[in-house]
Parts: sequence; structure tokens; C-alpha cells
Amino acid sequence: MSDTVTCYRGTDPFTGSPQELWVSGETISREPVGGATTVADGGWIVPGLVDAHNHVGIAHGAPMSLADARTNAYRDVAAGALLIREVGSPLDTHPLDDDPRCPRFLRAGRHIARPKRYLRDYGVELTDPDDLADEVRRQAAAGDGWVKLLGDWIDRELGDLAPLWTRPQLDAAVAAAHECGARITAHVFGTDALPDLIGAGVDCIEHGTGLTADLIDDLVAKDIALVPTLIQVENFPSIADGADRFPVYQANMRALYAAAHDVFAAAREAGVRMYAGTDAGGFVDHGRIVDEIEALTGIGMTPEQALSASSVAPREWLGAGVLDHGDRADFLVLDANPLDDPSTLRRPTHIVVGGVVI
Repeated sequence: MSDTVTCYRGTDPFTGSPQELWVSGETISREPVGGATTVADGGWIVPGLVDAHNHVGIAHGAPMSLADARTNAYRDVAAGALLIREVGSPLDTHPLDDDPRCPRFLRAGRHIARPKRYLRDYGVELTDPDDLADEVRRQAAAGDGWVKLLGDWIDRELGDLAPLWTRPQLDAAVAAAHECGARITAHVFGTDALPDLIGAGVDCIEHGTGLTADLIDDLVAKDIALVPTLIQVENFPSIADGADRFPVYQANMRALYAAAHDVFAAAREAGVRMYAGTDAGGFVDHGRIVDEIEALTGIGMTPEQALSASSVAPREWLGAGVLDHGDRADFLVLDANPLDDPSTLRRPTHIVVGGVVI
């Protein structure tokens, strides 16, 4: 890392206050540092965007190499996503932590599923579901503070979405994750798996298209977060179109899609903590975080709320820096106020990741 100290001056779009950041190595200083080279003097400075549901180590229908994962990570960085919560990957992407051009990662290890109840070769498949808590401990050790369960998936014998776990198994899994100092999240499309997951006290729901009014109230009461992956939900019709063998599942996926806007708008109105996540990897291309931010405004968030849900708020939720003194230098410099002109997020004048200007 270079010993050069750089300086960035601009405005905080959330407060309208001037900002002045000095960057030495990968660290921000809020105190003046002599001999700094000014890189930006003007514009708007925002913390690096957060993709809170991303799979750098997944490629739909193809094996993934570390080089492929690196390419995915670079695409996300180029779009401004400088912190990625990687919620499940068959590939260990920890070696990317040594690449100064990559985002910061917080990982969940591999998905935990059951045989024939998830995409082939993506997750750990438990023949005995009572082994769930022990597997949670293993994946907590493999990750960076998160564990990911499949809450529901198509059961081909039933021909529809169905839960993978019983409530006692989930209670033990949540307790195991928390004992390991990890948080636990669950993929859920439908409704039936949600009561037990929420009742067991998972920390987050991914997708959540099957939420009902009562379950939304439960999320608020238990302070459980939701990452709705709005641009992934746009794929539900095509997923349904490819499921002719399972007409009940097909109809369910179409119904979930039709109701999704109102479900997520109700969750927002109720005060559920919601964060931006693209579900990149597989059906969704990497580098689409700004598309997800724009989609959040489509469910009623203001531009300020959508930007917060993709930057400051998830950084605070994940324990990452928000441009305070001593934080990692991950931020964007923009040519316009993103609250007035959200398109500026698509053309940052500077992307600074770990102190490196990309």
C-alpha cells in the first residue's frame, strides 16, 4: 500500500454538511494530515454502497473458479458496491480479501439445505435434518459472522414450496448460530415456512415474498431485517414458466410475484428494517446495485430512504464503517446530489475501495 495521503472534500447528501476526508493506506482520518494530495474538491461523498444479498462465488449452471469470482467482485465494485454480504457460496472466496481492488466481504459459508431441496451442488445437503444445529456451527466457523439456511424450496413430491425444517430444529439452529457469535438468515419465497423461522428468531429474511400482515408485524416486533431482492423477484414469472411439471408451484410463484409490490410496500410502511440486495449470481448479473436502489423507490421509499437502505443503514446493521475517523476508506464521490438526481450513482467521479481509487 502506498504511503501517499490523499484528501477528498465534498458534501454529505444526508445532512448537507461539508465533509473532508484524509485517506492514509486504507484508513480514513477526520483530522487534517499534512502533505496530502487533494483528489476531489467538491461533489457529494457517500459511503460505499452495500449489496446485502450477493453471491460472488456462484454462476448459474456453470462451475465457478476464483478468477470468475474476482471478475464478479470487480463488476460489483465498478457499480459502487464496496461491501458485500455474501449469503452462501459453494466457492470459498476468502482469498479475494487480499485483493485491494475487491470489496469488503461478510460471508455466510455455504447454504444449508436438504437433498433435492435446492440447486444442485450449491449447498450442504443434510440427510438427517436433526443435524442442522451442528451444521450451523460448521458454517459459522467457515463464514464471517453469518449463516444461511434454505427456509423453503420446492418439494417435488408435494409439487409446491414447502418448509425444510421443523420448529425444534430451527430453535436449535438459531441458538447454535448465536452461541457461535454469528447471525442467521433464511431464504424464503412462500408463506408456510415463515412463522417458524420468525418464531425461532432468525436475524433476517431473504426475499420474503410470502409475508402476510401478521408476519410483517412479527418482523417489527422481533426486529428481524428483510432483504427483499426486488430485481430477483422480477424473475419469478420466468421461473414459473419453466415449471410446467409442477402446476401448483407454478401458480404459487405467479401469485407471489403479483402480490410482491404490495407486500414490500406494507413492510416498508410498517417499519420493517429493509436493506438493498441484488441476489447477484445465477439469475441476476453482478453490478446491479443501483437497479436495486431504484427498485426500492418503486415500493414507496424516498430517494433518501433508498440510498440509506443501500449505504449507511446496512453498514450500521453489519458493523461496518460509515466514514468515521479510523474507518476503512470505502466511499464514492458523485457529481450531483443523489437525493435530487439518483442517476449520479451510475457515474461516480471516484470510487475509493480500501483507500484505492478505482
